[in-house]
Amino acid sequence: MKTKSDIRTGRHCVFNLHVHLVFVTKYRRRVFTAAILNDLRASFSKVCNDFEATLVEYDGEGDHVHLLVTYPPKVAIAKL
Repeated sequence: MKTKSDIRTGRHCVFNLHVHLVFVTKYRRRVFTAAILNDLRASFSKVCNDFEATLVEYDGEGDHVHLLVTYPPKVAIAKL
């Protein structure tokens, strides 16, 4: 059940939009180290803040990265 704090509001709308993004390396090669994953977290957080979105969860392994992002309806996922 959604609580009132989970639902965001705009001027003329009420929304709760989430997107699960997965970025995969070419040929699933293991190129991400722990240091790179930490740098990526900072980069993804900055991009989300620029688009008024929130990085809810972030996780990664050597060959892929998972993001769970909440975003406002005025932002297209392709632009994010």
